[in-house]
Amino acid sequence: MVEQEEKETQTKSIASRGIPSSESLYLPSHYGGEIRSFQDDGENPTRNLWSLDEIVNFVFPKKYQKKYHETALLFLRALISKKKLSGSEINEFVKNNNVSKATFYNRVLPRLKRVGVIKVERETVIALESKRKFRPMTISLSKTFGNYLMKIGDSWLAIVDDARSRV
Repeated sequence: MVEQEEKETQTKSIASRGIPSSESLYLPSHYGGEIRSFQDDGENPTRNLWSLDEIVNFVFPKKYQKKYHETALLFLRALISKKKLSGSEINEFVKNNNVSKATFYNRVLPRLKRVGVIKVERETVIALESKRKFRPMTISLSKTFGNYLMKIGDSWLAIVDDARSRV
């Protein structure tokens, strides 16, 4: 009887299985050869910028998700050239580039949206003749990804500067 009461009073927790891949970013070691240098020996940032391919590698690592990486890169290049894509243009992109619809709509697009690389907007339209509702989609570039990472980086730099100044 006592054992049963103890079990009931303990809080239940979910077994740790790590971070789901759909909710993580790939951060290779900063001292390895996979990413170009971004700081000098004094830990000051360098002025060089990473290319689109290098940035997409943090979201879809070429090493582990080659097809997703290639698909995301193709799509982002198309989006950068037009700045906005409608649903019909996205459908055309999928057909013209021989991209799997399932891969694109179920894996690549949701991930790009979740990390803040793209913004998906929908408009509710009601057809007059059939009274049927539909919600066309428009996709555009978003600064959220950069702002998110800058906030993390700036906060960490403030913590390090504060700790070093107390010494």
